Amino acid sequence: MSKVDVFRALHRKRAQGDPLILPGPWDAASARVCVEAGFPALATPSAGVAASLGYEDGATPADEMFAAVARIVRAVDVPVSADVEGGYGLAPKELVERLLEAGVVGCNLEDSNGGVLKDPHEHAGYLAEVRSAAADRLFVNARVDTFLHGDGDPERAIERAASYVAAGADCVYPILAPVDVLPLLRAGIQGPLNMVARLDGEGPAPAVLGELGATRVTFGPGLQRRAAQALREIADGLAK
Repeated sequence: MSKVDVFRALHRKRAQGDPLILPGPWDAASARVCVEAGFPALATPSAGVAASLGYEDGATPADEMFAAVARIVRAVDVPVSADVEGGYGLAPKELVERLLEAGVVGCNLEDSNGGVLKDPHEHAGYLAEVRSAAADRLFVNARVDTFLHGDGDPERAIERAASYVAAGADCVYPILAPVDVLPLLRAGIQGPLNMVARLDGEGPAPAVLGELGATRVTFGPGLQRRAAQALREIADGLAK
């Protein structure tokens, strides 16, 4: 099986309470640590990679993001999916070419720009073109930003998700959806469902998200921020 086939298979027939957990490495070293810990696949976070490169979230030039992702891919032998934000203004065909050149098996694409939701029909058209250009070579995770930048209406999130699934998205990611609406989202959305988990103990554990309907769990830049906090504490101790 190719790496993308392996990645797709990891999303299928997940037992309730056993979601696919994808840690978010921000560089080659952190990616190797995640693989050594036993994770079967990885998902890079754009914010975490941005921080490692000295940029604010959303400000990383496309060339630097793709180069950073390629270094992560080269460092490990498991499938890697990449958060490429809104696609950096690239045409679908060029975006797919850049992703394949980087060696990733999938991508995360947002449906907002500058804190404003995109027109769902236009974004679905973009996703359809990405799917057409990629065929089966990429696993497309369509982020739904209704709970991040919209009105938080679960029904609107389900409608957007349905458009993206119809356009060929392999998975839907209603980022920051409240836990209490997860069963409703699960009932209304076809296919794999991605949820984000927090690493500060404030939110439910990945297994709980799985029980409520999540197919896979990611952490955004959580790992990178935890590592940065640990480094700050060590540095503060050395400076005293």
